Amino acid sequence: MATYLYETVSAEANEPVTQFEIRQSMKEEPLTHHPETGQPIRRVISGGFGLMGVRESTPAPAPSSGGCGSACGCHPH
Repeated sequence: MATYLYETVSAEANEPVTQFEIRQSMKEEPLTHHPETGQPIRRVISGGFGLMGVRESTPAPAPSSGGCGSACGCHPH
């Protein structure tokens, strides 16, 4: 089970947005209405930690060549 962040969808500009969390299976479709109030909601996509593990890395080559020196696409060859 994953915990997802949802927020209410305001019908009017001055209506406050409320955020809340719901635990769901990753296989379930995102909810479209609040399970208690029936108000329209949407799932909020947010960033994560960005690191799944730690590994040693080698330093990038000096920028004298204008790129990293490999075929990564960061510099047209």
